[in-house]
Amino acid sequence: MNKNITFTIIINIRSMNKSLLILSLIVVLFAYKSSSKTIKLSSKSDRTLQSGIKGNWKITKVSYPASDYIMVNSFQVADSKCFIGSTWNFIPNSNNGNLNLNQSGKCSSFSSPIVWSIDKNGNFGLKIVEADVKSKIITQGFELKIANKTDNSFQLVDVINVGGQDKKITYQFEKLN
Repeated sequence: MNKNITFTIIINIRSMNKSLLILSLIVVLFAYKSSSKTIKLSSKSDRTLQSGIKGNWKITKVSYPASDYIMVNSFQVADSKCFIGSTWNFIPNSNNGNLNLNQSGKCSSFSSPIVWSIDKNGNFGLKIVEADVKSKIITQGFELKIANKTDNSFQLVDVINVGGQDKKITYQFEKLN
């Protein structure tokens, strides 16, 4: 075999390996999402804690390990970074509310009613409900942990599996009014 043909074959193999590596990285980047599971909202709610988040809130920060390298699809709605600036309304006496994502950059707008509760262990149950659908019909939802609650801020913490390890994703909420 002449040297030019050998050199061309080696370059093509290296290019193919780079392409496979890049493709694999792209798949990994888009593979992580919040896990929906069958949940039943607690009938034994922590009414004091629930009343403490009454009103309108905004997510000001979303943080998790390696957030510059991996994308997380939060609540099976959008990239977690799209939730920064989203507004949430919590109505504790009916356990209803709304979430609204604003369109910006690569993020599409999204709006949906929610049903939620907080139990006495600080578990925050969340169901994203389609308009005109009763929440009792929705069996899938998300279970997060409420943390660092003050009068003007709180965090919701979700656990996602990244490469076989559990990692925490934290949503920082700030009170609007």
